[in-house]
Amino acid sequence: MNKLTHYDPASALINDEEIAVFMADALETGDAAYIAQALGVVARAKGMTQIAAQTGLSREQLYRSFSEKGNPTLKTTLAVMKALGLGLAIKNAAD
Repeated sequence: MNKLTHYDPASALINDEEIAVFMADALETGDAAYIAQALGVVARAKGMTQIAAQTGLSREQLYRSFSEKGNPTLKTTLAVMKALGLGLAIKNAAD
C-alpha cells in the first residue's frame, strides 16, 4: 500500500520569479478565496513571522485570514502584498 505525503506548495516557491508566476496564475482564476489562499502560501514561503513583523499583524491573524476559509480585508491583503514585494496592475478585462 502506498502512503501519500503532504505537499506544501510553499516549499516550491524558492525565488521571486516563481512567486510572481504563482500569484499571476491565482489572479487569473478570479476566485477571491483562491487568491487569498495563494497569498497565504506565498507568505508562508517567505516566512510568516517576517511578514507579521513587517505588517504589524499577528501571525495568527495572518494564518486565519489567508487560510482556506479566511476572508482577508483589502487593507490586510495590500499590507501583505507590500511586505512580499508584490503589487497589482490594472489591465483591460477584454485583453
